[in-house]
Amino acid sequence: MLDIRKALELLSGQTSPSGFEGPAAQAARELLEPLMDEVWIDRLGNVIGVRRCGRENAKKLLLDAHLDEIGLMVTGIEDGFLRFRSIGGVDPRMLPDRELTILTEPPLFGVVACMPPHVLKEGEADKSIPISELYIDIGMSQEQAEKAIPIGTPISYRGSCFPLGEKEVCGKSMDDRSCFVTLLRAAELLKDKKLDVDLYIMGSTREEVAGTGAVVGAYAVAPDWCVAVDVTHGRTPDGPKDRSCELGKGPAIGIGPNMTTWITERMIAKAEENAIPWQGEVMAGHTGTNGWHMQIVREGIATSVVSLPLKYMHTPIEVLDLDDVEYVARLLAAFAENLGEEAETLC
Repeated sequence: MLDIRKALELLSGQTSPSGFEGPAAQAARELLEPLMDEVWIDRLGNVIGVRRCGRENAKKLLLDAHLDEIGLMVTGIEDGFLRFRSIGGVDPRMLPDRELTILTEPPLFGVVACMPPHVLKEGEADKSIPISELYIDIGMSQEQAEKAIPIGTPISYRGSCFPLGEKEVCGKSMDDRSCFVTLLRAAELLKDKKLDVDLYIMGSTREEVAGTGAVVGAYAVAPDWCVAVDVTHGRTPDGPKDRSCELGKGPAIGIGPNMTTWITERMIAKAEENAIPWQGEVMAGHTGTNGWHMQIVREGIATSVVSLPLKYMHTPIEVLDLDDVEYVARLLAAFAENLGEEAETLC
C-alpha cells in the first residue's frame, strides 16, 4: 500500500521550479511505474503513465496534477550577494530571512538578507520589501560567486515536509505534488478493478508560469475526458469563508462554466454514492488550474476540476490534511470506474 506520508516527503523534497522539473519528474516516474502498464517522460518533461483496459479503441480518461513549484532565478551578483526574480507567483512577504537552495551542481545554500529590527526606521517593519530590493547571502566574495553561480541559475525553497498535529502535514511544494500523490493513490485503488477506459495519469510541468506542460501532454494523449487535480485555498481564521474550503472535509469539486456540466454532476454523484465528503467550489471564470488550458486542446476536452484544500498556498509552509488526500483519491477512483459505459448516457 502506498505510504502517503513518505510519498509526500519524497516529492516535496525535490527542488524543481517551473521549467526545471527534472528531479521531481524522476521521483514521480519511479512512484508511478508499479501502477501503470507504461510510463514515459515527454519532451516538455511531463511524466505520463497509461493503464490500458484491453478494449480496442477504448475511450481515454486523463488525470493531471502538476509537478513544478514556484521558485526564484539569479539575475545578477553584487558584492557577492545574489539578485533575483521570481518564477511563478512568489509572495515577497515570505522571502526575508528565508533559507534557499541554489540549484548549481552541487547545490549551494543561501539565505535572503534581512535588516535586523534594531536598525529599521519607524514604519519599515510593517512594509513588504519588493523583490527588486532583496539580496541572497551565499557567504561568498564577488569573485567566488561569479565562478560558482551562473546568471539564470534557478533557486527553490529549502526543505521538505513534516507532521503538524496528528493528521496535517506542512511543507513546501504541496502545490501541487500532494495532488500527484492523490493520483498515485487513486491508481492503487483501481489496481484490481476492471476498467472500461484507458486510464492516463500525468504529472505536468510549467503550470506555475503558463500551463504549457498540460497543453502538450493533453494534445499528445488526446483524452475524451480530463480531470485537473490541484489545490485550493484552505480556511483559516483570517481568510474569507466564501473563497476557501475546510481542511478534512473532503475534495472541492469545481462548479462553473469552464467545467463540463455532466462531468461535474457525475463527480458529485460519485461522492454521494460512495459516502465521500465533498465541498462545492464556485469557479465563475478562470479556474487557475490546468483545466483552463486542457479544455480547449484539439477540438476540446470534457473537463472537470477537483481540488485539495491547502492552507498558506505559495509559501514554504503549505498545510494539508491527510484525510483529504485519501478522499480525493477515492473520488477519482470512483469516477474512473464504469466511466465508458455511463458517459454514453450522460454526455
